[in-house]
Amino acid sequence: MVKLNKKERGKMTIISLFAGAGGMDLGFLKAGHKIVWVNDNDFDSCKTYERNFKHKPICEDIEKINSKDIPDADIVIGGFPCQGFSVANPYRKIEDKRNRLYLELLRIIKDKKPKYFIAENVTGLCSIGGYENKEDKKNHLGKVLKVIIQELRNATPLGYHVEFKILNSADYGVPQMRRRVIILGTRKDIIPILKHPEPTHSRDGKYGLPKWKNVRDALDGIPENLTDKIPNHIGTNHKVKINGHLGNRATAWDKASPTIVGRGGGTGGPVIIPHPNLKRRMSVRETARIQVFPDDFIFEGAVTSQYRQIGNAVPWLLAYHIAKMIPKN
Repeated sequence: MVKLNKKERGKMTIISLFAGAGGMDLGFLKAGHKIVWVNDNDFDSCKTYERNFKHKPICEDIEKINSKDIPDADIVIGGFPCQGFSVANPYRKIEDKRNRLYLELLRIIKDKKPKYFIAENVTGLCSIGGYENKEDKKNHLGKVLKVIIQELRNATPLGYHVEFKILNSADYGVPQMRRRVIILGTRKDIIPILKHPEPTHSRDGKYGLPKWKNVRDALDGIPENLTDKIPNHIGTNHKVKINGHLGNRATAWDKASPTIVGRGGGTGGPVIIPHPNLKRRMSVRETARIQVFPDDFIFEGAVTSQYRQIGNAVPWLLAYHIAKMIPKN
């Protein structure tokens, strides 16, 4: 077994795949780790990333990048593209080509053999393909997820301990009900095994924990009138129509926000939730606040692209708590 030495304690080198605007990366950096290589193929996301971080992403299709051109690192992280898996997409299919990009994550893990890996995806991943039995359904272990986990376990000759769990970002100080599948892998010659973090908040303040953050907490200090004096405090002209459908439900000041999404059904644009005043939809900056991006984190591209980047991001605060679980001795 390999125990992490003092030099490795507290700081790990990171390969970041499907990084998008960099929400997950920001959490790992704030936890004290170092990004040594980052990739995404979306031009606007790459511009946003380059503006906000000291290291430049490789803005290219990961399928075209040879593993030899990627440096070795302690950890591979990646929120592999989820549009085909998302429950917000009623057209999802197991054959969706976007669902196959996890194979690129698998390839990099096989080739670089990191000590750990962390993969993130939407809860729709759990049920796609259906369940083989009642026990699998109880454990949210659908056919596709089962295959992914098995392949990750066998990614190297030594193999990986692999655990998955559905985490709600609201349980970690994010003012948003955002449930995501977090898959953790620990190479079998490494001890101890990486575990999921315990919640830091609870819905009703139970277990001695603070209550969930709410929309009022998130939007504190932002004027209701849109203004270019605040970075990205711009919005969409799409009218508010409360009808109970996705993106058209009333947003409450005193509750955690509904999930911020990057897309609607099919090939539609981003679904922007209404402002609690119900007079307009959330601005880009307000949506970024819900995703706990700091106000000096600037988004590039057209307004729809900015919304999409935010909706596809991992809240850095959730990533931070995961990153803090990386063994330090």
